[in-house]
Amino acid sequence: MAAITAQDVNKLRAMTGAGMMDCKKALVEAEGDFEAARDILRKQGQKIADKRSDNATSEGLVLASVSEDGTNGKLVALACETEPVSKVADFRNLVQQILDSAVKTNAATKEDLLAASQEDGRSLQDHITDLMGKIGEKLDVVAYANMTAEKVASYIHSDGKKGVLVGLKNVNGADVETVGRDVAMQIVAMKPVAVDKDGVDSATVEREIEIGKEQARAEGKPEAMLEKIAQGKLNKFYKENTLLNQEFVKDNSVTIAQLLDKTSKGMTVTDFKRVAIGA
Repeated sequence: MAAITAQDVNKLRAMTGAGMMDCKKALVEAEGDFEAARDILRKQGQKIADKRSDNATSEGLVLASVSEDGTNGKLVALACETEPVSKVADFRNLVQQILDSAVKTNAATKEDLLAASQEDGRSLQDHITDLMGKIGEKLDVVAYANMTAEKVASYIHSDGKKGVLVGLKNVNGADVETVGRDVAMQIVAMKPVAVDKDGVDSATVEREIEIGKEQARAEGKPEAMLEKIAQGKLNKFYKENTLLNQEFVKDNSVTIAQLLDKTSKGMTVTDFKRVAIGA
């Protein structure tokens, strides 16, 4: 059996980022073959991924990046099982690596992003699996967004677990940094389901109408009035749950639509992506 030296262990640690004892065990099992040892460590990560596949991931970190010209934004969210893991350097560095890879490749989907080749020739998913083997927790890219618009604004909440990208149009040269951030913060706080009522899916509309009818019926309203009452409740739902119709949290005398129009005539939101880990 090949003698395993401290130098060998340190070399494998530098190659893989795995712990000292894990590297030593892998080298012993591989009889000093570094490539075989790397494979052993990767398999260890896969075993942990398989074993913990059903575990909840309610902690993690969200990061975002907006291009220099402000027309494209990327948002990534990597979730883990416990808060201490979300604070360690290896985890946070991996989230940054995921975001950097998204910017570099301009991946259209999460699947494309996870398959993206890294500097060592392996996929991003391989790197995630490797870290699972090192820390012993499930890690999951729970969200990825790639948004293009006339202008894109981003916001990451102070807890690092909530983030938003928001696309704006009809900016007309206005400085959108402040209003973009305000709208993004509104999305984090108020959780709109769509930009406006046209973006609400038909199943949600039908459900809200039925709920409105049942509430009115329970209040003893005549059957002939139920549809009208339900439509009124649906309009209230739109006001409370669609972004442009919501009252601005910093000034409830204006809606988000009015806030944007005051900033630049005709400015509006084209799209948004809200991510919240553990919520």
